[in-house]
Amino acid sequence: MIISTFSFSLMNSFVKYLSHFPTFEIVFFRTAGSLFLGTTYILIKGIPILGNSRRLMILRALAGLTAMSLFFMSLQYLPVGTAVSLRYLAPIYAAVFAIILLNEKLKTIQWFLFLLAFSGVLVLKGFDQELNTTGLLLVLAASVFSGLVYVLIRKIGNSDHPLVIVNYFMFIGTLIGGILSINGWIQPKGFDWLELLSLGIFGFFGQVFMTKAFQIAKTNLVAPLKYIEVIFTIVIGVSWFGDVYSLWSLMGILMIIAALVANIIVGRR
Repeated sequence: MIISTFSFSLMNSFVKYLSHFPTFEIVFFRTAGSLFLGTTYILIKGIPILGNSRRLMILRALAGLTAMSLFFMSLQYLPVGTAVSLRYLAPIYAAVFAIILLNEKLKTIQWFLFLLAFSGVLVLKGFDQELNTTGLLLVLAASVFSGLVYVLIRKIGNSDHPLVIVNYFMFIGTLIGGILSINGWIQPKGFDWLELLSLGIFGFFGQVFMTKAFQIAKTNLVAPLKYIEVIFTIVIGVSWFGDVYSLWSLMGILMIIAALVANIIVGRR
């Protein structure tokens, strides 16, 4: 899981570094690289590439593409560590969608923890005057669609191989991202090609190692480690981009992460 979180941290940092490219061009390269690797693996292993729950996988892909695009846009306005922290509000929205769509129930303490996480957002926005409102709204919208993705994946269940589900997302992301980037396309030069193509590689290996971690260890032990991504990303943001975090920013981020980690632990009991 630590390798996975580090891979995702590098991917997010490269996205911010490449923010002078149009968002959908970045989406195209991010998904195209993973699509190539994922399709190759699926064909080698002889996994049925079209899957079974095709309508749900298309919906999951569209929701995932929306979440990714909004998150990438938010990186133009926010420190990368702050954006990643706020995106992790997705489990809250996933819980709400699960209540509506899957008739699931939450414990009372989980509602309290969700309130604590949102209080962290208020601390970030209320006391950190440097936090950009546009970026905040974009990443909050991204977390809503990410929450919907979680519920759709749960709805799909075990009817399809995880890589097939991911591959639908990458195919639709490559198709739509490619089409929407045509008008504003900026031709990559030199190392731009390597940096853009690395997005798909980091994303693919982040996904693979995360899946592997959940396969070989208990969920309640592995899931909280996912939030190490925030630490990695903050460190990279400070050292690479010169991001500055006020005491209030760090306090808000800590409130969000602590509440969501506690929710994972409580929810598994």
